[in-house]
Amino acid sequence: MTQKLTLYTNPMSRGRIARWMLEETGADYDTRIIKYDGEMHAPEYLAINPMRKVPAIVHGGKTVTECAAICAYLADAFPEAGLAPTPDERADYYRWLFFAAGPVEAAVANRSLGIDIPEDKKRMVGYGDFDLTRKVLISAIADRPFICGDRFTAADVYVGSQVTWGVQFGSIPSSPEMVAYSERVCSRDAYKRASAKDDAATTELA
Repeated sequence: MTQKLTLYTNPMSRGRIARWMLEETGADYDTRIIKYDGEMHAPEYLAINPMRKVPAIVHGGKTVTECAAICAYLADAFPEAGLAPTPDERADYYRWLFFAAGPVEAAVANRSLGIDIPEDKKRMVGYGDFDLTRKVLISAIADRPFICGDRFTAADVYVGSQVTWGVQFGSIPSSPEMVAYSERVCSRDAYKRASAKDDAATTELA
């Protein structure tokens, strides 16, 4: 696909996930840094994402928000990058991509906010229990190099970001499996390029 592609992001946000995914695809894209003070609430950006959040991408006039959706979309939009799942990988790909976007994201956010779910209310939340969610996440990476097996896919961009941030900032108690997985995904050239670009953008905003 050769349509114009623009990333709307802030280097101090989940936009780093979208940047990493874009670097994995090798696609040509423009970057618009959206500042938290004012720009994220401006009418021009609200027309792109009324949730007042980054990241967002606009590709060929179509908007995609939500990091997991951006990863899955870009994997399909740029099949030559080999980041979409094969038929045999598809079940694990979608299972763990959306497990990380749903239960893991919610469990980590609530724990960070000091929100404890009462025992009799755990059935009402998608993750139920933080410790169980963490154990299941570890199980997904314990016996394989990547989420779908031996091959890196777009799901590893999203899951790898969750694991790496959890280990780095302590929002998910670390484990040998998480450290090893984080080291594998962060050794990729695309991750290093994306990090360098976002680090440079952070310096410019300071």
